[in-house]
Formats: sequence, structure tokens, C-alpha cells
Amino acid sequence: MESKKSQDNVNMAEWSNSENWSSLYFSKKDFRTFVPKRDPKQGWTINFGSTAGARWIYCFFGIFFLMGCMLGATFTTLILLLN
Repeated sequence: MESKKSQDNVNMAEWSNSENWSSLYFSKKDFRTFVPKRDPKQGWTINFGSTAGARWIYCFFGIFFLMGCMLGATFTTLILLLN
């Protein structure tokens, strides 16, 4: 129980540290994947310093890459069929 409280203290200290914030949140000491934004009314953001946060970003960009490839292949096929 004590280690959970100490990790919660580390998380709050890292979240409060303005050096971890730019337009993104990056802290390797904060193990949370999703953290509240500086203004919690604006929702949540991904901790780019955590390994799970990095996986989320890779999956997010991978999905858009695959969608782009599929759309490109579809339009290329349509153009070739119409000619």
C-alpha cells in the first residue's frame, strides 16, 4: 500500500512539473498512460513518456497509414478501371 501512495505522489509531482508539459505531456517517471490535461475540463491526454502511451501513438498512426494505403489502392484501381 505504501508503494502505491509513493507512486501516486510521484505521479502528482511529475504532472505538476511544468518541464513535463509543452503541448504534450512527457514523463518517464509517471507510469500512467492517460493523464488529465493541465485544465482538467479539457479532458485527458496521453503520456508520451510511458511505454503504453508510445504503443497507443504507434497504433494510432498505424491505423491512419493503413487507411491511406487502402484509399490509395482503391483510387488507383478505380482510375485504372475507368481508363
